[in-house]
Amino acid sequence: MTDTAAPAPTPSTADKAAALAALHVPGDPLVVVNVWDAITARIVARTPGVRALASASHAVAFAHGVADGEGMPVDMALDAARRITGATDLPVSIDFERGYAPDAAGVRANVARLIEAGAAGLNMEDSLEGATGPRRPLAEAAERVAAARAAADEAGVPLSINARTDTLAGSPDAWDEAIDRANAYVDAGATSIFMLGLRDETMIENAVAAVRAPISVIAMPGSPSLERLAELGVARVSFGPMVLGLTLAHLGAAAAQLTARGEYPAELATKYEL
Repeated sequence: MTDTAAPAPTPSTADKAAALAALHVPGDPLVVVNVWDAITARIVARTPGVRALASASHAVAFAHGVADGEGMPVDMALDAARRITGATDLPVSIDFERGYAPDAAGVRANVARLIEAGAAGLNMEDSLEGATGPRRPLAEAAERVAAARAAADEAGVPLSINARTDTLAGSPDAWDEAIDRANAYVDAGATSIFMLGLRDETMIENAVAAVRAPISVIAMPGSPSLERLAELGVARVSFGPMVLGLTLAHLGAAAAQLTARGEYPAELATKYEL
Protein backbone atom coordinates (compact mmCIF):
# COMPACT_ATOMS: atom_id res chain seq x y z
CA MET A 1 0.00 0.00 0.00
CA THR A 2 1.32 3.42 -0.89
CA ASP A 3 1.10 6.14 1.71
CA THR A 4 -0.06 9.48 0.43
CA ALA A 5 0.60 12.69 2.28
CA ALA A 6 -2.44 14.56 3.48
CA PRO A 7 -3.02 17.82 1.62
CA ALA A 8 -1.83 20.91 3.41
CA PRO A 9 -4.65 22.65 5.26
CA THR A 10 -6.07 25.74 3.63
CA PRO A 11 -4.82 28.78 5.52
CA SER A 12 -7.45 30.81 7.33
CA THR A 13 -8.12 34.44 6.53
CA ALA A 14 -6.37 35.34 9.79
CA ASP A 15 -3.33 33.32 8.72
CA LYS A 16 -3.29 35.05 5.35
CA ALA A 17 -3.63 38.47 6.93
CA ALA A 18 -0.70 37.84 9.25
CA ALA A 19 1.38 36.57 6.32
CA LEU A 20 0.49 39.62 4.24
CA ALA A 21 1.48 42.02 6.99
CA ALA A 22 4.81 40.24 7.41
CA LEU A 23 5.59 40.70 3.71
CA HIS A 24 5.70 44.50 4.07
CA VAL A 25 9.42 44.81 4.76
CA PRO A 26 11.20 48.14 4.18
CA GLY A 27 14.08 47.47 1.83
CA ASP A 28 12.67 44.13 0.67
CA PRO A 29 9.41 45.27 -0.87
CA LEU A 30 6.43 43.11 -1.63
CA VAL A 31 5.82 43.46 -5.36
CA VAL A 32 2.17 42.92 -6.26
CA VAL A 33 1.01 42.59 -9.86
CA ASN A 34 -2.58 43.79 -9.62
CA VAL A 35 -5.45 41.54 -10.70
CA TRP A 36 -9.16 42.06 -11.34
CA ASP A 37 -10.94 38.71 -11.59
CA ALA A 38 -10.59 34.98 -10.91
CA ILE A 39 -8.51 34.07 -13.96
CA THR A 40 -6.01 36.92 -13.56
CA ALA A 41 -5.72 36.00 -9.87
CA ARG A 42 -5.00 32.37 -10.71
CA ILE A 43 -2.44 33.18 -13.40
CA VAL A 44 -0.53 35.65 -11.24
CA ALA A 45 -0.78 33.48 -8.11
CA ARG A 46 0.83 30.47 -9.75
CA THR A 47 3.72 32.50 -11.17
CA PRO A 48 7.05 31.72 -9.46
CA GLY A 49 8.05 34.35 -6.95
CA VAL A 50 4.57 35.73 -6.32
CA ARG A 51 3.82 35.89 -2.59
CA ALA A 52 0.56 37.83 -2.43
CA LEU A 53 -2.01 39.46 -4.68
CA ALA A 54 -3.75 42.83 -4.79
CA SER A 55 -6.73 43.97 -6.78
CA ALA A 56 -7.02 47.36 -8.48
CA SER A 57 -10.43 49.00 -8.20
CA HIS A 58 -10.11 50.73 -11.56
CA ALA A 59 -9.46 47.43 -13.32
CA VAL A 60 -12.21 45.60 -11.41
CA ALA A 61 -14.71 48.33 -12.25
CA PHE A 62 -13.77 48.41 -15.93
CA ALA A 63 -14.04 44.62 -16.13
CA HIS A 64 -17.63 45.04 -14.90
CA GLY A 65 -18.35 47.81 -17.39
CA VAL A 66 -18.70 50.58 -14.81
CA ALA A 67 -16.66 53.62 -13.85
CA ASP A 68 -13.97 53.65 -11.19
CA GLY A 69 -14.61 55.66 -8.04
CA GLU A 70 -17.19 53.36 -6.41
CA GLY A 71 -19.12 53.01 -9.64
CA MET A 72 -19.96 49.51 -8.43
CA PRO A 73 -22.47 49.06 -5.61
CA VAL A 74 -20.96 47.48 -2.52
CA ASP A 75 -22.55 44.08 -3.17
CA MET A 76 -20.93 43.94 -6.62
CA ALA A 77 -17.58 44.99 -5.16
CA LEU A 78 -17.79 42.30 -2.49
CA ASP A 79 -18.75 39.65 -5.04
CA ALA A 80 -15.75 40.64 -7.18
CA ALA A 81 -13.52 40.42 -4.11
CA ARG A 82 -14.90 37.00 -3.24
CA ARG A 83 -14.16 35.67 -6.72
CA ILE A 84 -10.56 36.89 -6.53
CA THR A 85 -9.85 35.60 -3.01
CA GLY A 86 -11.51 32.28 -3.87
CA ALA A 87 -9.15 31.75 -6.81
CA THR A 88 -6.00 31.35 -4.70
CA ASP A 89 -4.68 30.35 -1.30
CA LEU A 90 -2.29 33.31 -1.34
CA PRO A 91 -3.11 36.42 0.71
CA VAL A 92 -5.13 38.97 -1.23
CA SER A 93 -5.38 42.70 -0.56
CA ILE A 94 -8.55 44.25 -1.97
CA ASP A 95 -8.71 47.82 -3.21
CA PHE A 96 -11.79 48.92 -1.28
CA GLU A 97 -11.82 52.51 -2.55
CA ARG A 98 -13.47 54.76 0.07
CA GLY A 99 -15.18 51.95 1.96
CA TYR A 100 -18.47 52.18 0.01
CA ALA A 101 -20.15 53.98 2.90
CA PRO A 102 -20.94 57.58 3.88
CA ASP A 103 -19.79 57.22 7.49
CA ALA A 104 -17.45 55.24 9.72
CA ALA A 105 -20.18 52.90 10.93
CA GLY A 106 -20.90 51.92 7.35
CA VAL A 107 -17.21 51.39 6.68
CA ARG A 108 -16.99 49.09 9.68
CA ALA A 109 -19.94 47.01 8.48
CA ASN A 110 -18.61 46.79 4.94
CA VAL A 111 -15.09 45.84 6.03
CA ALA A 112 -16.57 43.08 8.17
CA ARG A 113 -18.25 41.75 5.03
CA LEU A 114 -15.01 42.11 3.07
CA ILE A 115 -13.19 39.98 5.64
CA GLU A 116 -15.95 37.38 5.35
CA ALA A 117 -15.25 37.44 1.60
CA GLY A 118 -11.69 36.33 2.32
CA ALA A 119 -9.69 39.56 2.14
CA ALA A 120 -6.39 39.51 4.02
CA GLY A 121 -5.90 43.22 3.52
CA LEU A 122 -7.39 46.31 1.94
CA ASN A 123 -6.59 49.69 0.47
CA MET A 124 -8.72 52.61 1.56
CA GLU A 125 -8.30 56.12 0.22
CA ASP A 126 -8.91 59.55 1.73
CA SER A 127 -10.00 61.44 -1.39
CA LEU A 128 -13.63 62.30 -2.02
CA GLU A 129 -13.77 62.56 -5.82
CA GLY A 130 -10.68 60.86 -7.20
CA ALA A 131 -6.98 61.13 -6.52
CA THR A 132 -6.60 64.78 -7.50
CA GLY A 133 -9.85 65.99 -5.95
CA PRO A 134 -10.60 67.23 -2.43
CA ARG A 135 -9.65 65.10 0.56
CA ARG A 136 -11.90 64.01 3.36
CA PRO A 137 -11.27 66.00 6.56
CA LEU A 138 -8.39 64.42 8.44
CA ALA A 139 -10.25 63.45 11.60
CA GLU A 140 -13.05 61.88 9.56
CA ALA A 141 -10.61 59.99 7.33
CA ALA A 142 -8.74 58.64 10.37
CA GLU A 143 -12.04 57.60 11.95
CA ARG A 144 -12.78 55.49 8.89
CA VAL A 145 -9.39 53.76 9.15
CA ALA A 146 -10.12 53.09 12.82
CA ALA A 147 -13.50 51.64 11.83
CA ALA A 148 -11.79 49.21 9.46
CA ARG A 149 -9.41 48.19 12.25
CA ALA A 150 -12.31 47.70 14.65
CA ALA A 151 -14.05 45.40 12.17
CA ALA A 152 -10.86 43.37 11.81
CA ASP A 153 -10.34 43.14 15.56
CA GLU A 154 -13.92 41.97 16.04
CA ALA A 155 -13.38 39.28 13.39
CA GLY A 156 -10.08 38.19 14.95
CA VAL A 157 -8.22 38.92 11.71
CA PRO A 158 -4.99 41.00 11.76
CA LEU A 159 -6.05 42.78 8.58
CA SER A 160 -3.37 44.61 6.61
CA ILE A 161 -4.70 48.13 6.11
CA ASN A 162 -2.82 49.96 3.37
CA ALA A 163 -4.21 53.44 3.98
CA ARG A 164 -3.92 55.66 0.94
CA THR A 165 -3.42 59.38 1.12
CA ASP A 166 -3.92 61.33 -2.08
CA THR A 167 -2.62 64.60 -0.67
CA LEU A 168 0.41 64.93 -2.93
CA ALA A 169 -1.54 63.82 -6.00
CA GLY A 170 -4.02 66.64 -5.51
CA SER A 171 -1.74 69.22 -3.83
CA PRO A 172 1.87 68.46 -4.82
CA ASP A 173 3.36 70.96 -2.38
CA ALA A 174 1.33 69.92 0.68
CA TRP A 175 4.09 67.78 2.17
CA ASP A 176 3.31 68.48 5.83
CA GLU A 177 -0.35 67.59 5.33
CA ALA A 178 0.62 64.34 3.58
CA ILE A 179 2.86 63.27 6.45
CA ASP A 180 0.34 64.34 9.10
CA ARG A 181 -2.36 62.33 7.37
CA ALA A 182 -0.12 59.30 6.97
CA ASN A 183 0.84 59.19 10.63
CA ALA A 184 -2.75 59.84 11.75
CA TYR A 185 -3.82 56.80 9.75
CA VAL A 186 -1.06 54.74 11.35
CA ASP A 187 -2.28 55.83 14.78
CA ALA A 188 -5.81 54.81 13.73
CA GLY A 189 -4.70 51.28 12.82
CA ALA A 190 -3.17 51.32 9.34
CA THR A 191 -0.31 48.87 8.89
CA SER A 192 1.20 50.59 5.84
CA ILE A 193 0.75 53.86 4.01
CA PHE A 194 0.17 54.15 0.27
CA MET A 195 1.28 57.62 -0.83
CA LEU A 196 0.28 58.81 -4.27
CA GLY A 197 2.28 61.67 -5.72
CA LEU A 198 5.80 60.73 -4.58
CA ARG A 199 7.52 62.16 -7.62
CA ASP A 200 11.20 61.40 -7.11
CA GLU A 201 13.75 59.50 -5.06
CA THR A 202 14.19 62.30 -2.52
CA MET A 203 10.46 62.41 -1.76
CA ILE A 204 10.32 58.64 -1.41
CA GLU A 205 13.31 58.59 0.92
CA ASN A 206 11.86 61.40 3.01
CA ALA A 207 8.48 59.66 3.25
CA VAL A 208 10.14 56.45 4.41
CA ALA A 209 11.91 58.45 7.14
CA ALA A 210 8.90 60.51 8.24
CA VAL A 211 6.05 57.97 8.30
CA ARG A 212 5.76 55.58 11.23
CA ALA A 213 4.82 52.59 9.08
CA PRO A 214 6.00 50.83 5.91
CA ILE A 215 5.58 52.84 2.71
CA SER A 216 3.75 51.57 -0.38
CA VAL A 217 4.19 53.18 -3.80
CA ILE A 218 2.81 52.75 -7.29
CA ALA A 219 5.39 52.29 -10.04
CA MET A 220 5.38 52.74 -13.79
CA PRO A 221 7.82 53.49 -16.61
CA GLY A 222 9.78 56.53 -15.47
CA SER A 223 9.67 55.55 -11.80
CA PRO A 224 12.85 54.56 -9.97
CA SER A 225 13.72 50.95 -10.74
CA LEU A 226 12.40 48.23 -8.49
CA GLU A 227 15.92 47.66 -7.17
CA ARG A 228 16.24 51.38 -6.40
CA LEU A 229 12.86 51.44 -4.64
CA ALA A 230 14.16 48.64 -2.42
CA GLU A 231 17.31 50.63 -1.68
CA LEU A 232 15.17 53.63 -0.72
CA GLY A 233 13.36 51.56 1.89
CA VAL A 234 10.00 51.04 0.18
CA ALA A 235 7.99 48.11 1.57
CA ARG A 236 5.40 47.52 -1.15
CA VAL A 237 5.20 48.25 -4.87
CA SER A 238 2.06 47.94 -6.98
CA PHE A 239 1.06 48.93 -10.48
CA GLY A 240 -2.66 49.64 -10.16
CA PRO A 241 -4.75 49.72 -13.33
CA MET A 242 -1.64 49.83 -15.50
CA VAL A 243 -1.51 46.02 -15.43
CA LEU A 244 -4.93 46.07 -17.10
CA GLY A 245 -3.49 48.51 -19.63
CA LEU A 246 -0.57 46.17 -20.28
CA THR A 247 -2.92 43.24 -20.82
CA LEU A 248 -5.30 45.14 -23.09
CA ALA A 249 -2.43 46.56 -25.13
CA HIS A 250 -1.30 43.01 -25.91
CA LEU A 251 -4.88 42.00 -26.73
CA GLY A 252 -5.31 44.99 -29.04
CA ALA A 253 -2.02 44.30 -30.79
CA ALA A 254 -3.01 40.66 -31.36
CA ALA A 255 -6.42 41.70 -32.69
CA ALA A 256 -4.77 44.10 -35.15
CA GLN A 257 -2.32 41.43 -36.30
CA LEU A 258 -5.03 38.82 -36.85
CA THR A 259 -7.51 41.09 -38.62
CA ALA A 260 -4.69 42.22 -40.93
CA ARG A 261 -4.21 38.54 -41.85
CA GLY A 262 -0.83 38.56 -40.23
CA GLU A 263 1.05 35.76 -38.51
CA TYR A 264 -0.63 33.86 -35.72
CA PRO A 265 0.77 35.14 -32.41
CA ALA A 266 2.63 32.31 -30.69
CA GLU A 267 0.65 32.90 -27.50
CA LEU A 268 -2.54 31.99 -29.35
CA ALA A 269 -1.63 28.34 -28.77
CA THR A 270 -1.39 28.81 -25.00
CA LYS A 271 -4.15 27.17 -23.00
CA TYR A 272 -5.07 28.23 -19.49
CA GLU A 273 -7.13 26.28 -17.03
CA LEU A 274 -9.08 27.35 -14.00
